[in-house]
Amino acid sequence: MLVFLVGMMGCGKTTLGRQLAQRLGYTFLDLDEHIVRQQGQPISQIFAQQGQERFRELEREALQEVVQLHQEAVIATGGGAPCFFDNMAFINRHGASFFIDVPVDELARRLIAQGQEERPLLAGKRADELKSYLAETLTHRRQFYERASHTLPGATVGVDAVLRLLNL
Repeated sequence: MLVFLVGMMGCGKTTLGRQLAQRLGYTFLDLDEHIVRQQGQPISQIFAQQGQERFRELEREALQEVVQLHQEAVIATGGGAPCFFDNMAFINRHGASFFIDVPVDELARRLIAQGQEERPLLAGKRADELKSYLAETLTHRRQFYERASHTLPGATVGVDAVLRLLNL
């Protein structure tokens, strides 16, 4: 089985994904990390040199590749991955998907603590600008995220909740 975690940057896809993969005995894949390894450069550099459109194409290619290569994996998508091309439909055709729905204030707190400068869409934003950007982006992306098989509301989602929804 493939398990996909979708949601805004900072919602905890990677953290939850690693824990879930360990419990299931599955491979864990972070789609952004996969792209960085393949391209040999950080996402911020890909954005700067090739643009967001090319990055979204690389995301789609990486998504298709990991689905072909893995039978049992937990895959943390990038925040925008479900929102381009037919990626969300592709995700749902190939596994169980979970939208991690974290409030904007909590997303902002986490991203500031993690160092938002590493994220090309957030670099240089003040705290108030960051919250506004996150709120606007979530409003736009929610229509894609809500197509996930399951929604995990709140900032304290755990592995056990996912396992229950998977009937495991």
